[in-house]
Amino acid sequence: MSTDQNSMQREQMSQGVMSVGEGTRIFPDVEACIDCGGCVVACKRTWDVPPEEQRISISTMFEGQEAEKPQLNSNSGRALNQGEFPGETSFPMQCYHCEDAPCVSVCPVDSLQKNDDGFVEVVEDLCVGCQYCLSACPFGAPQFPESDDGAEAVLGGGGIMDKCTMCEERQHVGKGPACAEECATDAILVGDAGDIADELDKRDAAPAFNKEAMEIIFGADEARAFDL
Repeated sequence: MSTDQNSMQREQMSQGVMSVGEGTRIFPDVEACIDCGGCVVACKRTWDVPPEEQRISISTMFEGQEAEKPQLNSNSGRALNQGEFPGETSFPMQCYHCEDAPCVSVCPVDSLQKNDDGFVEVVEDLCVGCQYCLSACPFGAPQFPESDDGAEAVLGGGGIMDKCTMCEERQHVGKGPACAEECATDAILVGDAGDIADELDKRDAAPAFNKEAMEIIFGADEARAFDL
């Protein structure tokens, strides 16, 4: 792709998508998320995800409440990292394709693999539905559409795991993840650790996760890009 084509492609991207391809991460800016559900719709439409399944969801906590300290009312991430009550906060939750992915570590059949380009991929033919990944993931990303909440959740046999692919196929042709490109408030950031840290800093926002979670997502070295 030529430089001009790259520039044109970048202009077509939302501000949340700063770079795509190898080594990129996806990360939420909880200050920008308004729980509109646009990301959920974009994902379902792009990948024909059935109504009862979802690869991204919005988790809103403390709905309708204000932060304990008024100056933190518009900075939930900073409030959470300071141990303060953040007030209403919405998290776009999905697979963050962690650098130190717990799901990959616990999978007993190597169905979950971290590829050289950084994407965490499910090899469906190997998945035995044990759901160890569901227990290990701190972000609740793995889904088992064929399972129920009963014995299958305890004993395994829950079908094939499904999760966000970070639109790997789209990224291979220079496009951003559908959820991020269609987010009306640019609440889903895509780029390398430096891109994401710089963008949060420009917005005077802070990561909503603690240091331990940030090191899982970005790895200990890249997590230092964030002021935690």
